[in-house]
Amino acid sequence: MNQLFDLLIFLVPIYIANAIPVVLGGGMPLDFGLVLPDCERLFGKGKTIRGFIAGVLGGTAAGGLVAMIYVLPFFAGPQQQFIASFVLALGTMTGDAVGSFVKRRAHVDSGRPFVLDTLFFLVMALIFVYPVANGSLYEPFGLAFMLILTVILHPLTNAIANRAGLKKVPW
Repeated sequence: MNQLFDLLIFLVPIYIANAIPVVLGGGMPLDFGLVLPDCERLFGKGKTIRGFIAGVLGGTAAGGLVAMIYVLPFFAGPQQQFIASFVLALGTMTGDAVGSFVKRRAHVDSGRPFVLDTLFFLVMALIFVYPVANGSLYEPFGLAFMLILTVILHPLTNAIANRAGLKKVPW
């Protein structure tokens, strides 16, 4: 049971970073409106500088608060966990942007569902945090749990955000 709790707590900065741009995003596009030779935007209109920065800051703050209360066994101490929170939030937002980049290259319209929307932010966060996390984080059970939970929660939270008027589409 402790392992599941630890994994849920580990996901806090990732999920917060991924959710905050829905509420605090907008403004200048992350790609500055750049259109590539394939006639598609670099990232698309939904990725903004303010959303990216808000996601990184929000995920870092959430993870930092957690580190003050509960030190996860995946890190050497609260200081390393705080650093990991920043890295996880940055990885999450980078993964979201890279997923959008791939989505544009596949000519999937902004706002349309795409498999990378569901998992790429998590995968990229896990890759980014690898240098500061210990190996127990990457055990098969933990990885499977995080992937399955994300596959369930991500579409569910998007649908809720849509019903609440925070997103134009339910995915």
